Amino acid sequence: MTMIDHPDHRKAEYWRILMRHCIETPDEITDPAKSAVGKLVDSGIPVGNQTVLLRGINDDARTIECLMRRLLMIRVKSYYLHQADLTLGTEHFRTPLQTGIRIMETLRGRVSGMAIPTFVVDLPGGGGKVPVLPEYVLKCDEGEAILRNFEGKTFRYPQPQAVQQAAA
Repeated sequence: MTMIDHPDHRKAEYWRILMRHCIETPDEITDPAKSAVGKLVDSGIPVGNQTVLLRGINDDARTIECLMRRLLMIRVKSYYLHQADLTLGTEHFRTPLQTGIRIMETLRGRVSGMAIPTFVVDLPGGGGKVPVLPEYVLKCDEGEAILRNFEGKTFRYPQPQAVQQAAA
């Protein structure tokens, strides 16, 4: 019997659990996976997903968008989209960093913010995970910001008057 099948599964001792799993493609969201995730979520355990970007497997925007939508439908929060690590013997799976950036640009404006993971690179030598984002701020000074949206259109965004007056 598993924890979530036990009659006392709603006890407070289980509430401190946060579940993270790795699903790399939409095809992995099978009926048994949906059932297992459903039991966890119904028991009050938040479930998040980490996906590793893999060349030839899930390195296109359509696959990742489909995955993120399906995860959200089964009540799983997309957490990280990882650039593949610099691990010996896995170079054939690694994608250029630009691939992940393009995928993130495609997701923005096409799916709910709840379905957008943070694209991260785990830096070598213990440098930690850093988020990698598309460049949306083109210019920013005391008077205004020039921003680019997911479609590539640019917009002027005025700074608050107090900021402009303080700078003068």
